[in-house]
Amino acid sequence: MSRISSFEVSRSTRASKVALVGWIVILGVLISVPFWAGRGDMRFLIEFAYYLTLAQMWNLLAGYAGLVSVGQQAFVGLGGYMLFAASVYFGIHPVIAIPIAGVLIALISIPTAFVVFRLRGAYFAIGTWVVAEVFRLLFAQISSLGGGSGMSIPAKIVKEIASGRTERDMLIYFTALVILVAGTAMVYLLMRSKYGLALTAIRDSEPASDSLGVNIFKTKLTIYVASAAVTGVVGALIFLQKLRISPDVAFSLQDWTAAVIFIVVIGGIGTIEGPIIGTLIYFGLRSLLSDYGSIYMIVLGCVAVVMMLWAPKGVWGLITQKFDLQLFPVNRRVTWK
Repeated sequence: MSRISSFEVSRSTRASKVALVGWIVILGVLISVPFWAGRGDMRFLIEFAYYLTLAQMWNLLAGYAGLVSVGQQAFVGLGGYMLFAASVYFGIHPVIAIPIAGVLIALISIPTAFVVFRLRGAYFAIGTWVVAEVFRLLFAQISSLGGGSGMSIPAKIVKEIASGRTERDMLIYFTALVILVAGTAMVYLLMRSKYGLALTAIRDSEPASDSLGVNIFKTKLTIYVASAAVTGVVGALIFLQKLRISPDVAFSLQDWTAAVIFIVVIGGIGTIEGPIIGTLIYFGLRSLLSDYGSIYMIVLGCVAVVMMLWAPKGVWGLITQKFDLQLFPVNRRVTWK
């Protein structure tokens, strides 16, 4: 008689369970930072947090949904301007204005998606960049928001954020930490949901997934809107920290999209762990090479090209290939008994 094998489908691994403890410890350390670290350390960690969150959102689009956008600076800039408009002209507390900006940008991203989703491949990428440029030129014409020269948050509103500079830095730091954790958790939960299965099917073959009943447009629209909303929230946070905004800075391709693409490509596209490693590498290279002017950008470009040729799946791809690690398990594993 032939023996019928049984199998078990699981996601968690021993490494992921150990990693969960490690993430909790790291989160505890990050929560304690304002009580022992200096102001410069907190500003560095805030910047690290918003770059990592931007990288997770771009990776959600390109790595999981196959939507390679070079126009994410549109939502960063919109988030910043929404914050300034809400706090300066509507009297809303700047921290409360951050999630409001996310909701408004989610609404704006829906008609934007209907425009850019008509494009495919390289045309989609160019289309997203054109949309970002349209927003930049539009806000440069709005005199009430400073026009082309931009504007600063009035001192009166800055004082309303918190009673003093130390308290203000702490509030912005904890806001950045909440956004980072929430953004990463959103990606993780989305990829473990039915949308994760749908995105995997779409990424493998759109015609096949369509034949299996996957609503391709709805799935991509959901991911695009979610990514835009969180990117807008990050944009609001960025310019709350800077206290000044201008169209060229708010809609900067180099700062808010090119650097993020570098982070994801180097770390590992299509994984949650990749952007974390990529952000660490990016900040490490920046601290080492920032004093060398244009050479810094040349080195970053060379590193990206070498990685794409030698290790297309990034640093984390090399690690998983050798050690089969998953710190954020989103894939299902079949174990035969």
